[in-house]
Amino acid sequence: MAFSDEGNSSDGKASQQESLKSAAASTPDLPFARFDAKAEHILLELANQSRTQAGLSSLTLDSGLSRAARLHAEAMVAAQRLSHQFESEASLPQRLADATHIQLDQEGENVAFDFNAEDGHEHLMQSPPHRANLLNPAYNVIGVGVARGPDGIYIVQDFGHALPNYSVAEVKERVAATLVQARRQSGQPSLARHDLADADDAACSMAHADKLGTFPIRGLARHYTVLSYTSLRPETLPREANGVVSNKSLRSFSVGACYARTETYPTGVYWIVLSLE
Repeated sequence: MAFSDEGNSSDGKASQQESLKSAAASTPDLPFARFDAKAEHILLELANQSRTQAGLSSLTLDSGLSRAARLHAEAMVAAQRLSHQFESEASLPQRLADATHIQLDQEGENVAFDFNAEDGHEHLMQSPPHRANLLNPAYNVIGVGVARGPDGIYIVQDFGHALPNYSVAEVKERVAATLVQARRQSGQPSLARHDLADADDAACSMAHADKLGTFPIRGLARHYTVLSYTSLRPETLPREANGVVSNKSLRSFSVGACYARTETYPTGVYWIVLSLE
């Protein structure tokens, strides 16, 4: 008899398909005595076969997510029961953030107990919440962990939607390009770009405090309008910027940015300071 609990998922907004960070690996090499690499490989292959049959793109195996999955599978073996979070464990987003360098805006998890990988996949696909995770079109990465217990295998599948890896300079360029496009669409002339010396430091100060606010920026005149916000997609301006960027009196702008993982954003986010004069 096979057992599985309801699939666990945490969703954010969908984004365009772009290149993943370079943390993906084909075969995680982790020192667990009871993990079953062959069963993990079978489960990955069967998951991607099911996605292909459904017209979806394949999932990329990530070594960090597999590390998190194996750790959780080991915990279930020790407890001899299924759970998405034991009392001593962090939440799923935090567990994944601790294990991988990729930036996720969505995550989900399947856990199950079965006798072999093939039956495990079949039973997961017969369960609506687990099937929904396996066939979620937004997910593009996966970690698989299989640990052997006395009577069968404990299965963990950790899913995520991985975002592109942008440097701070690339983030600032994307924000600037989006601002230029917004000005053009509103029929206003382009603005001169003069990035202020302390703009990045101001963005990192927000990240360090883990909250948005106004931090001193050297060279910032009193008549500047400052928009501070967090974003996973630097090519999208915040809603409150719509009325500001079309102001006819604007002449120049500055962009500051910082990437950080915080308690509020365990998988990371870009902290942005956009100043308009």
